[in-house]
Amino acid sequence: MLSYRHGFHAGNFADVHKHCVLVEVLDYLKRKAKPLSYIDTHAGGGSYDLASDFAQKKREFDDGIGRLWADEGRPLARYLTCVRTFNADAELTQYPGSPALARMLLGAEDRLILFERHRNEALSLRGWAEGDRRVTVREEDGFSGCIGLLPPPSRRGLLLMDPAYELKSDDDDVVRTLAACHRRFGTGVYLLWYPVVDRSRTEAMLAALVATGIRRIDRYELGVAPDGEGFGMTASGLLVINPPFTLRSTMEQVLPWLAQRLGREGQGWSRCETLVSE
Repeated sequence: MLSYRHGFHAGNFADVHKHCVLVEVLDYLKRKAKPLSYIDTHAGGGSYDLASDFAQKKREFDDGIGRLWADEGRPLARYLTCVRTFNADAELTQYPGSPALARMLLGAEDRLILFERHRNEALSLRGWAEGDRRVTVREEDGFSGCIGLLPPPSRRGLLLMDPAYELKSDDDDVVRTLAACHRRFGTGVYLLWYPVVDRSRTEAMLAALVATGIRRIDRYELGVAPDGEGFGMTASGLLVINPPFTLRSTMEQVLPWLAQRLGREGQGWSRCETLVSE
C-alpha cells in the first residue's frame, strides 16, 4: 500500500532545490514559441496549503521556503516570484507543487500530462486542474504511462520524474523508464529528482543510469548536512538529461547561495557537475 503524501514535505529544502531548477529549465524552453509538452510522472496534489494538518505536522517548509520568504533572493528571483504569486499577501500560506509551477509558466498551446497513482492526490489534482484544457490528469503508474506519450506531437518536451522512493523497486524503475523514454525521444529534456539518504544506494542508481549509454547528463545536488548513514535525507539531487546550455552557469551561482541559507548549522554544500558529456 503506497502511503507517501507530499503535503507533509511541501516547501522543504528539496522542493526549493527541485523547483528552482524546474523554473529555470521551463523559462529556457519557453524562449521558443513552438508548443511544449510537460509530463510529470509523480505529480502529487498540484499545490499545497501550508496551514493544513499535513504541512503543520512537521513544518518542513520552515527550513525551506520559509527561510527565503523575506529574502530578496536575487539568484532565485524568478522562482520566488512564482511562489509569491500563489500568496495573496506577504504571508506564506500556499506552496505550488511542480504541476502548479508548470501550469503558471506554460502557454495556451502547451500541454501538461500529470500522472498520480494515489487516489486522494489524484482527486485533489483533478479539482485543482478543472477547467484548464491544457491539463490531463491520469490516475495510473507514471513509470509505465509516460513512455507511450513520447515523442510528443510538437517534438518538444520536458519530463519530470520524482518518485517517493518508498518502494525498493523505484530505483530500477527510474533507470528502466528513463532509458525507454530516451530511446523514443532522445532530444527531450528529462529531470530526475532523488533524495540522498544512503549515498551508496544513490551512487548505485546513478551508475546504472550512466551504464544505459545516455549522453549529456548533468548532476545538481543541494546538501543541508554531510552525507549520513541512512538516518534521514541530507541532500536533494537532480539529474538533468539534455540540460539547457545556460543551466550550469546559473546553478553554479544559485546552489552555493542556497546551501549557505538552508544548511544546518553551517554545514550546507552543493555540487554541479557533468556525469556524462556529449
